Amino acid sequence: MDYIIFIISMAALIKGADFIIKESEKIALHFGISEFVIGATLIALGTSLPEMAASIVASYNHKSELAVSNVIGSVALNITLVLGLVFLIAKEINPRRDIFTQDSAWALFPVFIFLLVAYDGTITRAEGLTFLLLMAGYLLFLSKEPSIVAEEVDEELAKEKFNWPPTIALLILGFVMVIYGADYAVESASNIARSLGVSEWIIGLFLVSFGTSLPELIVSIQAAIAKKADMSIGNIIGSNVANFSVVLGSAAAVRPLDVDLHRYGFDILVAFIASLMLVFITANKLYNKSAGIALLVTLAIFVLNHIP
Repeated sequence: MDYIIFIISMAALIKGADFIIKESEKIALHFGISEFVIGATLIALGTSLPEMAASIVASYNHKSELAVSNVIGSVALNITLVLGLVFLIAKEINPRRDIFTQDSAWALFPVFIFLLVAYDGTITRAEGLTFLLLMAGYLLFLSKEPSIVAEEVDEELAKEKFNWPPTIALLILGFVMVIYGADYAVESASNIARSLGVSEWIIGLFLVSFGTSLPELIVSIQAAIAKKADMSIGNIIGSNVANFSVVLGSAAAVRPLDVDLHRYGFDILVAFIASLMLVFITANKLYNKSAGIALLVTLAIFVLNHIP
């Protein structure tokens, strides 16, 4: 039964992602907003809801390790797995936005803030609220973005008359399908993993973070296939900012989080290195298959380190 649920949930994820991308593009066209900003805000926050739900529940149930590892694992997977696959799948990636100049700091700044507040072993409620302010700062930064109408748009989509009610309805439906699809995918995959004798630690660190990263994975790949590179990369950067700010901040606001930097040292290092790789890739505009392979190799090292 778990195998059937997993297949159905993945189908819901894919179709939901399709709704999100199409309706987000309609909004971008209507308001003259760049696809990067749409990806970094509306889509990023929406696809980060599974991480937020998982971490808040974990924090409420006194499971700080799960709440923190979910965020660290999701950040590492978003860059190494999601972007790695995007670079391999997309036929051409040529973002119109200078991502390095405008956004690279946001790929690294949240990691430094996390290390700073977690150094004493605890993320307090006040520090959690500080994380939430970080997301507010990011949204304010993006609000200053000049209006840029996408140069390459779906001609049929551009001809459609914009109508808020169906757009909002399909966006909500898409997010519901993505979020619940991810939820059931995680639950069914966890049951499958346990039936195969996989340890709870591996399930918690990788399966939960992978499951909650499924929305970013599906949405970004769908956007890459649709030649919406700016939306894909914006989704990843925005999601990582949201993971450290909204997700971790909300979890800490519910209950202070205990953080064992020694235990999670390697995982945090991988998330940091992955963030550095993202900055290096954007600085040199290495949006190609070689960069994708390098990111996936980093993912392989991350996974292999936890295999007995």
